[in-house]
Amino acid sequence: MPPDTHRAIHAVWRLESARLIAGLTRYVRDLGIAEELAQDALVAALEQWPSAGVPNNPGAWLMTAAKHRAIDHLRRVERHGRKHVELGHVLDVQQDAPAAVLDAALDDDVGDDLLRLVFTSCHPALSSEARVALTLRLLGGLTTQEIARAYLVPEPTIAQRIVRAKRTLADADVPFEVPRGPALAARLSSVLEVLYLIFNEGYSATSGDDWMRPALCEEALRLGRIVAGLMPDESEVHGLVALMEIQASRARARVGPGGQPVLLAEQNRGLWDRLLIRRGLAALERIDALGGARGPYAIQAAIAACHARALTPEATDWAKIAALYGTLYQLSPSPVVELNRAVAVAMAEGPAAGLAIVDTLVDEPALARYHLLPGVRGDFLFKLGRFAEARAELERAASLTRNARERDLLRDRVAACDRALAGESK
Repeated sequence: MPPDTHRAIHAVWRLESARLIAGLTRYVRDLGIAEELAQDALVAALEQWPSAGVPNNPGAWLMTAAKHRAIDHLRRVERHGRKHVELGHVLDVQQDAPAAVLDAALDDDVGDDLLRLVFTSCHPALSSEARVALTLRLLGGLTTQEIARAYLVPEPTIAQRIVRAKRTLADADVPFEVPRGPALAARLSSVLEVLYLIFNEGYSATSGDDWMRPALCEEALRLGRIVAGLMPDESEVHGLVALMEIQASRARARVGPGGQPVLLAEQNRGLWDRLLIRRGLAALERIDALGGARGPYAIQAAIAACHARALTPEATDWAKIAALYGTLYQLSPSPVVELNRAVAVAMAEGPAAGLAIVDTLVDEPALARYHLLPGVRGDFLFKLGRFAEARAELERAASLTRNARERDLLRDRVAACDRALAGESK
């Protein structure tokens, strides 16, 4: 297959697969079957486009191919006596003219179908790992190989997660719908959590040799923008998008020439993407226009905005950031939030004030294996001149992290402690 044709098919699939699967799921009432039908359309493209050429409207071509396969599927269901009651009110599958009915049905409510697919992929009946894998597969159009490579896990593991997720949804008879009323808030939080998990894994990889995985950040941001467009009146959706936009703006400055991490205070702010920052700030403005109190994602976005507005590290309003973390803790009590507040307090009031907060967290079970706790504590101790204690903490942090780049950074800090101790002994 010519490389250009292969790239075109891949690009079209990434753009159109979610729409195809969403429209098909609404009518075949089975997520797994819908994906199979969409994949069949992709196979047809792989077979025909290299010789016939890429069509002028490739998305429409795929949709037409998927419709034909859906019709064939529904006819087989009827022929074999497995007629589904839920299909009866949607399609009267007749031999003479089901195509016109299906055409109208699949072309209707595309936005609603995508939203239904978002809520189905992120259903809380699934584990967080399964939700992430299924979302990247169905909404991102990523292959199992691409997802496995991004998360540094074996491809069969990802494939198994996706298969089990589909089976769980089918066994639980999860409706293909957007929940209403009080159930919406609970389900929406699951959707946002999945997008944030994907973004965070790209922003600060938990394991492997790379400090960042930009493709995951880009995918989470793309999906977040889609959800924001589909749910324009939900302020927390805009809050998450604002947070991701502003955080993503630092991507080029967070990695050095050799792939090494560059911490916030040392970043070249001229490399920050001002367009992404403006988009993030605009999303925050939309939240304010909607009225009401800011939620956790919006508050985190406001914290990120404090950094984005500061042209130099010295211009950062750390007192405001510390106050925002205090507000965030009230909404979402978490030792990780308190650890972040300690960093802000240390920057505003000095390392001793930050250390006092961190010392209240050392016995927190949730942070027992969290490398940033000894990492932050070691940083405060170093700044206070307590180099031996700092070294022990930084050594522990290096032993806990699973990211090679971060481990190297922490070991550099350990070496700085050694130099400081050697200087004291002279």
